Amino acid sequence: MMTIRRTLLTTVGLAVLATVPVSASVHPAMAQTRPVAASAPVKPQSRPIDTRTVQQRQLDDRQPVMAQPQGQQPALPAMPELPPPFGANLFSGAFQLERSDGLNADYVVAPGDRIAIRVWGEMTADEVAAVDAQGNIFIPSVGPVQVAGTRANELDAKVRGSLRSVYTNNVEVYVNLLTATPVTVYVTGPVLQPGQYAGLPSDSLLSFLHRAGGIDAERGSYRKIKVLRAGKEVARVDLYRFLIDGHVPAFRFRDGDVVLVERQGLTVTVDGTARNPFRFEFAGSTATGAELMDIARPMPKVSHAGASGNRDSGPFSVYVPLSDFRALRLQDGDSVRFQADDHAQIIDIGIEGSHLGPSYYAVNRDTTLKELLDHIAVDTGSANVQAVYLRRRSVARQQRQLLDESLRRLEQSVLTAPASSDGEATIRVQEAALVSQFVERARAVQPEGRVIVARDGKVADIRLEDGDTVIIPQQSDLIMIAGEVLVPQAVVYSPRSSAEDYIARSGGLTERADPDRFAIMRANGAVEIASTEPLRPGDSLLVLPKVDTKGLQITKDIMQVIYQIAVAAAVALAI
Repeated sequence: MMTIRRTLLTTVGLAVLATVPVSASVHPAMAQTRPVAASAPVKPQSRPIDTRTVQQRQLDDRQPVMAQPQGQQPALPAMPELPPPFGANLFSGAFQLERSDGLNADYVVAPGDRIAIRVWGEMTADEVAAVDAQGNIFIPSVGPVQVAGTRANELDAKVRGSLRSVYTNNVEVYVNLLTATPVTVYVTGPVLQPGQYAGLPSDSLLSFLHRAGGIDAERGSYRKIKVLRAGKEVARVDLYRFLIDGHVPAFRFRDGDVVLVERQGLTVTVDGTARNPFRFEFAGSTATGAELMDIARPMPKVSHAGASGNRDSGPFSVYVPLSDFRALRLQDGDSVRFQADDHAQIIDIGIEGSHLGPSYYAVNRDTTLKELLDHIAVDTGSANVQAVYLRRRSVARQQRQLLDESLRRLEQSVLTAPASSDGEATIRVQEAALVSQFVERARAVQPEGRVIVARDGKVADIRLEDGDTVIIPQQSDLIMIAGEVLVPQAVVYSPRSSAEDYIARSGGLTERADPDRFAIMRANGAVEIASTEPLRPGDSLLVLPKVDTKGLQITKDIMQVIYQIAVAAAVALAI
């Protein structure tokens, strides 16, 4: 028998589905044990950390250009917001400089360094010697000793060997590198603070760039940095090798060296589903999609890439599968977005309540509720299979939106309510404070997204969505009483008892209770407001609070919020 399925959304945000008859063979089928592979819940993605430099943040946060006083030049227009360049955070944090005392064990002695020498025994000497231009120090009775180019941790052995070549017995020596000769290095090009900086020959290129404020993120190159000596290039550095591979170039500076940061080359902007959503620079005039993927690292689920930019023939835009994107030639200024458009054909469904077996199932995307129930083993004596319902994320989001809209209208009603006298104005202020607290608590309520699929022994055979949770309630002989009662508790069901009887067994109503308003939450997840239908085993009775305000519209808005929260989250929220 074929039936038509329809989805309805009530005014209070509860999804209810038209039902179809359930054959008598369905319930035993639910006890069959043919579980499909269980799947772990999907972990939420994390967003990348904002790695923009101070300068980039300033550029991104510029305010619109204001009118300038007469005689002054107008400010530059605000630049469009772009992701930061790859490596822009390299100079944004704390940066530990090299030791300034030259006591690094790997420091290489150079002309101008000062060395303390103490000799005792057959010969006595206490000298502080300076390394001359030829790289020598002079020791009395020994003569010049070549030390330039010797590492600091090898200096003692070098001097000791020279002494013992003259004094073979009864001579002890102590050697200590006192000070290292600083060098002057010039840093220029697109850096934030170009100029002259002092450091040690063993200082790294990064330390000199840091002293110059770092590379200008909008103009400078992270891939083309030169070190010039007497006008000739002696080293070329690509900071991407450091950022990606950890490679630090081994280089010793000399006095008068120049660090030249060249102009920024070809850049391609990346966003979308990628681990590194930055602006990337390439050394050549063009780059391939494969080269970009190596450093942008798109997520495994990415299936397509879109590229846009300008060519000599005009605007350029393509959207291609990832396999075709690898061979695509990219040019300066292009933007690339990685996208996951191949939807997974397997979805994860959670199972809660009275069931046997796995709590998660991985099923095909077009699986229906009944098809899944046929694979869930249950104990028919304890499971209430005629009251199955769902929790669905999309419904919870819709309930959240409806609740937020109601809270916005409530706040608007309170703020725009007129007052005809000082006394009434005082009352309005007090009401506004209460409503503000109520709204804050209401916004903290999380809707459950219940979908009613079972009614009167019939279950709707709806198509499942990824992330759905199937709830199979347990058979119960209790009635739960909650909300504005003195003693919220569970009471044994009695077919002759009314709602008032159950409330009396829970100590009666509180002072805040509204005796005419209560909600009944059925075992199948349905919520009925002020229902005349009798309570049934497994139901919950929720007594709602009364609302006492001077404004009719405010009262109506508050009651609507209370009803929405009762339906969406089974909570009685009082003002």
